Amino acid sequence: MASREALRDFQGRLADRLKQARASGASASWLALVAGGHRFLFPLSHSGEIFPMVPLQRVPYTRDWFLGVGNLRGNLFGIVDFGGYVSGKPVPPRSETQLAQSRVVVFNPVFGVNCGLLVDSLVGLRNTDSFLRSGTSPAGSPAFFGHLYTDERGLDWQEINLQSLSQQPEFLLVSA
Repeated sequence: MASREALRDFQGRLADRLKQARASGASASWLALVAGGHRFLFPLSHSGEIFPMVPLQRVPYTRDWFLGVGNLRGNLFGIVDFGGYVSGKPVPPRSETQLAQSRVVVFNPVFGVNCGLLVDSLVGLRNTDSFLRSGTSPAGSPAFFGHLYTDERGLDWQEINLQSLSQQPEFLLVSA
């Protein structure tokens, strides 16, 4: 119970910091998260609201990474397992504990895509000062991969261009 309350407090603080970052303009550039065992950066300007995992209505004959349709604040959103989509491999079902840590990050409404990306966990906010160096994405990376950043611990963080992702034909085609 205490861990659930701590997680709820963390999410509340993170939501407050996201609002402050958007209002002030420059304190943070990315939402840092983990999906499929990899570290990613979503630009704050591309990200919408963050939700806990919601019950989903499965949709038959769709790709493994398309988890179904969920109700987020009275609107229907397609929910994509982001780690599964990026890796191209089916992700094993999550335990109750894993689902409690998972979050759904929706696209900025200006993109016109009612879609949420299920991620394993949120790490926090990052700006350019959080990283020692940046470089181009590895050869053969998807078109929606931005720069690759390395932090002070030597960990790599892949920037994701959510606007580009929302326009990828393979992302929009969920039928199997």
